[in-house]
Amino acid sequence: MAGTALAAGVLAVAATLSVGLAAVGGAAVTAQRASGAADAAALAAADAASGAVITDEDPCALAARVATASGAALTGCRTDGLTATVRIEAAYAGLVAVSRARAGQPEG
Repeated sequence: MAGTALAAGVLAVAATLSVGLAAVGGAAVTAQRASGAADAAALAAADAASGAVITDEDPCALAARVATASGAALTGCRTDGLTATVRIEAAYAGLVAVSRARAGQPEG
């Protein structure tokens, strides 16, 4: 009887740790996805602003399209000359990962 209770306890602890690790892993993947989407969206907007990518779209509209294709949402976009700054949000299990990226000319 004592062995059964011990086995049930070990199984409960293992299950709890597995669920916790899965949640942390999913959040880490979402944060990386948001970061990648922000980089891609900023580069797309900067390329459109500089004329490196020929498009009729506004640079921020192009950035929004790239972010959506990456599974995220563009929540902020600003172009200043040839430089683009974007803000991206991606959701996982009710939590939101936010990432910002800048592409264009070097500062200074």
